[in-house]
Amino acid sequence: MVRLRALLRSNEFYLIPLALLIGTLAGAVVTLMAEIAQIAHVLIYGIPVDVRLSANARVSPWAALMAPALGGLMLGIMEWSRRRMKISNAVDPIEANALRGGNLSMRDSVVVSSQTLISNGCGASVGLEAGYTQIGSGIASLFGKFFNLRRNDLRLIVGCGAAAAIAAAFGAPITGAFYACELIVGVYSVGSAAPILAASLAGALTAQWLGGAPYSIEIPKVGSVGIEQYLALIGLALVTGGVGIAVMRSSSMFERLFAWLPVWLRPVIGGLIVGSFAIVTPQVLAAGHGAMVLDLFHEMTIGLVALIIALKLTACLISLASGFRGGLFFASLFVGSLIGKFFAAVLLLISPNFAIDPLVAMLTGMATLGVAIVGGPLTMSFLVLEMTRNVDVTAVVLAGCIVTSICVRFMFGHSFSTWRLHLRGETIRSANDVGWLRNLTVERLMRSDVGKVPASTTIAATRREFALGSRPGIVVVNNADEYVGLVMLPDLFSSDLDTIADDIQVVELARYIDIVLIPEMNVKSAMAVFDEAEAEMLAVVDSTDSRKVVGFLTENFARRRYVEEIDKATRGVLGALS
Repeated sequence: MVRLRALLRSNEFYLIPLALLIGTLAGAVVTLMAEIAQIAHVLIYGIPVDVRLSANARVSPWAALMAPALGGLMLGIMEWSRRRMKISNAVDPIEANALRGGNLSMRDSVVVSSQTLISNGCGASVGLEAGYTQIGSGIASLFGKFFNLRRNDLRLIVGCGAAAAIAAAFGAPITGAFYACELIVGVYSVGSAAPILAASLAGALTAQWLGGAPYSIEIPKVGSVGIEQYLALIGLALVTGGVGIAVMRSSSMFERLFAWLPVWLRPVIGGLIVGSFAIVTPQVLAAGHGAMVLDLFHEMTIGLVALIIALKLTACLISLASGFRGGLFFASLFVGSLIGKFFAAVLLLISPNFAIDPLVAMLTGMATLGVAIVGGPLTMSFLVLEMTRNVDVTAVVLAGCIVTSICVRFMFGHSFSTWRLHLRGETIRSANDVGWLRNLTVERLMRSDVGKVPASTTIAATRREFALGSRPGIVVVNNADEYVGLVMLPDLFSSDLDTIADDIQVVELARYIDIVLIPEMNVKSAMAVFDEAEAEMLAVVDSTDSRKVVGFLTENFARRRYVEEIDKATRGVLGALS
């Protein structure tokens, strides 16, 4: 076992067999979860076994109201119990890779995946993909910790688990691989390519062997896209970008609407509202896979398309805000396809000269809204490529995805996952590894052997106590041992002071009187203080409310450690994982 761990740590090549194993397990779990959800839909709503819940023309009003409400009650009790026992929130793969070096709790992953399964199974307007990636990443993290992988390797293996889950869900291995690179690992890495692709292929093939990918969609042959349609489809990309931003902005408003209710009651009320929408159209239920396949090939009035868009988006936001677990990956694809259909119909109404292929518009809307909400322009572009096998269509979709990505980044700066973390107080905007930065605090960097001198001491006496070159500076304190200022030794030994050294108190030379560091600061914040103060050294005080000196830090040392950690964190991009 020790030798195996050493091999895994020595070279990313040896991670490939582990990635294959993780991909196979993730593919099997994804298939199992999808089957359980479909069986729940069949038993609860009485639908045919081979028909998706959202593709039904109608569902029983009683089932539509009671199933989400009872499922919500179950989730509400679970959340009430979690808060009562003071158990912390589960960490998702993006947060784990950005802040915790890929460290995920398997227990929390099982709980989150089970809650996602309950939410989708009872008909709440959420997808299973969040549960898929959570359990896939949880399995990967468990293996990684068992083999004691290094930080970068553990983050990579977590990406392998997520890649396999998405590849298994959509039957799209390239999509799964780019999902991991863009959203979970945070970089396109030479060293990570082989393990992630291996896991992604293993996940997709396992799901196919066990019965087929749960979210796979067969698209018929799509015609070529003329250059004249590009501008219209770029306009569609801007529209979906605006819709995506509006959806993410609205999520906090919907959460405030439920905040006044007891935590156990919120998903019950949310379930009743979603159920009432389902009486109007079952297309709001679950992820919307069946509805998307249905709507791709059916003629629909503009009014009906607009109604479904509004109800589905509202149902998704209510489901998540009230406490149901799940993702918006597939929901964003479904709603985006409807926005594309709506956009094409409106252009045709304006003038036949503006007509665009409705199917191409749906694929573009699907991918671009996915980029706006989920992120990952290459992920969504390759999803369209693997669905259509059409390079011409993929080219215009890629252009639209890039436009949407730039638009959302410039005007908003978050995907839905990072926006929800932002609402909880986190500042991360991607899965790039910033956990090391938060761990590299002033407390870890500072020296505690502080040279102190009372404020009333003369310059001459201070010179006798501290030799030139013994330290960069000394701290001046008052009678209560509180920070008064900082004196740099070159200033103290200036020849201009030789004649008056016995008459002048050292406090007269004090600098940076109101500028200090505190132990909790990370190195980046500390360097910003150094730059603003133009200081070479600063004192570290106990806290923002205290003036008690606990150490000092020099700019040169802080900057050197920062550069060393950046170098260590980015070696993986070139394949030299450390």
